[in-house]
Amino acid sequence: MKRINKTVVVKVGTSSITNEEGAISRDSVAKICAEVAALKSSGNKVVIVTSGAIAAGLPFLGLAGKNRPRDSSTLQAISAIGQGSLIGTYREELANHGLLAGQVLLAPLDFFVRSQYLHARNTLTTLLNLDVVPVVNENDAIADDEIRFGDNDRIAALVAHLVEADLLVLLTDTSGLFTADPSMHLDASLIEEIIEVDQEMEKFAGETSSNIGSGGMASKLAAAKIASWSGVRTVIADASRENILHDACNEKSGIGTVVHARNERLAARKLWIAFAVGSSGQIMVDNGARKALEGRASLLPSGVLEIFGDFDIGDAVEVIDEKSKIFAKGIVRHSSESVKSNVGMNTAQLPEGTSHEVIHTDDLVILP
Repeated sequence: MKRINKTVVVKVGTSSITNEEGAISRDSVAKICAEVAALKSSGNKVVIVTSGAIAAGLPFLGLAGKNRPRDSSTLQAISAIGQGSLIGTYREELANHGLLAGQVLLAPLDFFVRSQYLHARNTLTTLLNLDVVPVVNENDAIADDEIRFGDNDRIAALVAHLVEADLLVLLTDTSGLFTADPSMHLDASLIEEIIEVDQEMEKFAGETSSNIGSGGMASKLAAAKIASWSGVRTVIADASRENILHDACNEKSGIGTVVHARNERLAARKLWIAFAVGSSGQIMVDNGARKALEGRASLLPSGVLEIFGDFDIGDAVEVIDEKSKIFAKGIVRHSSESVKSNVGMNTAQLPEGTSHEVIHTDDLVILP
């Protein structure tokens, strides 16, 4: 039975709320806010994840259109100028429908560090319980270039998991995922339904075709994959389509690309390991160890063949097989130096006080 009252995360790309000059289009924001209000009036909870801080800041400095700078330092400074304007636009348009917006700025560390992850979840849940519409964006102004997400698609998927959403809607400037670039191939057709995001699907997603936004279709498909593993249904659709949020929420067919939720959901910790934590290295294991890990065993030093990179206890690493194919990811209980020293050892040979598991099964995720 379908739930009548759902929790919906709506991600809005920069290209969906900007005009030809690259500045924020109030009409586009108003359209989305009106649809969010309609969802709310039907008893749904809604979180908006929006890009556009840089676009909102450009006009204040006369840098919209062809004058847009490219260096990251300037763009980060411009985002600091534009973020207030962006949230102000959402706040005003939501207020026109009697709704209150609450700004939430997130950075990758809010997902990497477990305590911050839990705080973020508590804040978003509390805002929803207060009947507020959280408006989420990446904290571009202070994000480290080496660890920033760079687009909000993945943030939206992780937020969908945080709030235990029923639906993630990724709004963009196209109708969904096509078999080829529709601007170049007249015979390209819309892929309306995806049961599992696999390599066959990923090959259809190219790079971003927009000079304004940072996330292309590949980014959206990756986000849909995260959401799917969270048990969240995803719709990738055109932001300009009328009543798109209502239709997505009511599972109307033909409105975009639908990515189905997996039957088996990853637990919060394992989803966090799989998709939110960066990898600090790789551990190569033998075929016997791979079979054991896929059978839900822990990784022991006896199954390790080689390591790559430097990592400490508590870091995330990828696990690869003898053909260097990544098939798992986990949190290590040994440093890279310790793993090197104990390669191939059985439990009885390990130095006293050394953890028997390189990666415990509770900290290991098998990847598709």
